[in-house]
Amino acid sequence: MEQYVSEFLIFVATIDPVGTLALFVGLTAGASERDRTRIALRSVGYAAAILMASIVLGQLLLGSLGIRLAAFQLAGGIIFFLFGVQMVFGTGAAAPDNDADAERDVAIFPLAVPSIASPGSILAAVVLTDNREFTIVEQAISGLLLLAVLGITLILLLQANRIHSLIGNAGSTLLVRVLGLILAALAVEMVLESIAELLLDMSAV
Repeated sequence: MEQYVSEFLIFVATIDPVGTLALFVGLTAGASERDRTRIALRSVGYAAAILMASIVLGQLLLGSLGIRLAAFQLAGGIIFFLFGVQMVFGTGAAAPDNDADAERDVAIFPLAVPSIASPGSILAAVVLTDNREFTIVEQAISGLLLLAVLGITLILLLQANRIHSLIGNAGSTLLVRVLGLILAALAVEMVLESIAELLLDMSAV
């Protein structure tokens, strides 16, 4: 159960439903309620397809490149830590230029990618479904946890204006900071575990 709670929190921190909510409100401020619903459904759908494809194909790609998963996990832990630090100190990517994005489909960019299906969430999807470490059942549960977080994200987007008006900018900022701190702590655990596995492999050689 602790493992699944940890995985759920990693997905929440890397997908960042709250940050996506704030971005969604800004990008769809001038859209009708019907258009906002359509954009929310499409953005989460695109992101789900990308992340599920990462689970299926990500490890095959690593294997073809000859990259050990422990090394990938170590790199992922470092990236997660840096990502968490950015969330804590509010130094993430700046909001997109509305004029430039007006001609683009915001459901694809920047909502689906890189907000929901971020590099961090794609990395998490690959690392948390390691074929060597997790059984098929455990990988299926990880996939369901990922879909659950995407479902939460969709609910937030569908209720975007109402939720944002309740918690305000200060509440959104606070939640992002807390999630960043949790992600940084989980990242340290990932780094320590991967270093221990790499040292064990070296000693065996």
